Amino acid sequence: MVAFVTSVVILLICVGVTQIVARRRPPGTPLTWGEAIAAGVFVFATMLLGYAIVPNQWLAWADNQLKWRADAIGIPTPWGTIFKHGITFFGRGKITVTKQAVRDVIVTVIYVVVVGMHVALWAQWQKRGKKTDEAEAITSSAYGRPLVRRV
Repeated sequence: MVAFVTSVVILLICVGVTQIVARRRPPGTPLTWGEAIAAGVFVFATMLLGYAIVPNQWLAWADNQLKWRADAIGIPTPWGTIFKHGITFFGRGKITVTKQAVRDVIVTVIYVVVVGMHVALWAQWQKRGKKTDEAEAITSSAYGRPLVRRV
């Protein structure tokens, strides 16, 4: 659990650093080769955390400490396991849900959340520094005062 929580915290710190840099760095600012290499390594490390380390730590925690294996049947909850003998449909069939299947669904949700964050961060980075339409509607004179028509 410690490794999973630590990897999630480090991932969130990396996302926070990305937010800070996106707010401070204006678009079009030239990069030195050292800044470009550092940024590339940082983005690679953030993606490695999100797509490899966090899901792996979840799977390791669920397999080892939580014992969510293929031979354990039922859906685990904080209050115990529900459907320990499967889900029946009025004598017409039965669905057996293993804890390993629940573990795999959760890791899929982790991947979907990381992909969503990835796309959102891309969009935010590309839109940084752009002004809204309201700010462009007010034009100013050569002296810096807004042009307002008096009626």
